[in-house]
Amino acid sequence: MPNLELTPKTELSSFRRAALGTWRTVGDPSVYGTIELRMDRALEYLEAFRRATGKRLTVTHLLAKAAAGVLARMPDANAILRFNRIWLRRDVAIFMQVAMTDEGEEKIDLSGIVVHEADQKSLVQIVDEVEARVAQVRARKDPELEKARSALHKVPYLLLRPFVWLLGLLLYTLNLDLRWAGLPKDGFGSVMITNIGSLGLDQAYVPLVPYSRVPILLAAGAVRESPVVQDGRIVVGRTMKVNATFDHRIVDGVHAAIMSKTLRDYFDQPFERFDPLPAPTAATR
Repeated sequence: MPNLELTPKTELSSFRRAALGTWRTVGDPSVYGTIELRMDRALEYLEAFRRATGKRLTVTHLLAKAAAGVLARMPDANAILRFNRIWLRRDVAIFMQVAMTDEGEEKIDLSGIVVHEADQKSLVQIVDEVEARVAQVRARKDPELEKARSALHKVPYLLLRPFVWLLGLLLYTLNLDLRWAGLPKDGFGSVMITNIGSLGLDQAYVPLVPYSRVPILLAAGAVRESPVVQDGRIVVGRTMKVNATFDHRIVDGVHAAIMSKTLRDYFDQPFERFDPLPAPTAATR
């Protein structure tokens, strides 16, 4: 069984072929951009969802679901590079970063969880899965993750770079399922999401991670009150910046335009685009 379920992309534009021949590493083709989303309606939806379900929906969950919707609309961007060729993923998988502080704030570590088939799951399913996985990761009870972390700690500093390169080669270039060795299957997903707003930041660009082969990284900033134009008037509204990093060998301006339009659509019309809200139960009223 392979590590990923993939289908080769056979039809490439002349630009895509030129891009493949131009850049060798993900350090070269990084493209950065920021979109500012109006959050008033999204926050209303978030509060209504919590009242109706009793689930702790967050802005990160909304962004994860919207990002899954983006990839469902533009499957060309749901891809990785292998042997200098683009391969399309069959699964829309969203990686969400998790901060681990169990050893104290002076020893913060970063990890993450992946929600597979995120485009097909409801927000309730995503919230439940994320909460369960985050609790497991922070309690250090995820067996695959702990094995991988333990192995990495044993690698001498001088060998870290070739070790990480070897992991990328085995997991993605050769597409091997290494769960038998304690490495998670598809551990980084299609898109990486991190919430820099929890750190009080509005804007930051996350670097591409070469060994993960993920071509899109999204960093969600803090929700702020900002002057916005509404019906020809300047009013105070709540906004959030989403900062994106793209691998230009896979994603170009057309893809970015679709992503921008789709994200705005989701957050401007959350009651229509996200899951329908169930009627509140007695326990959630």
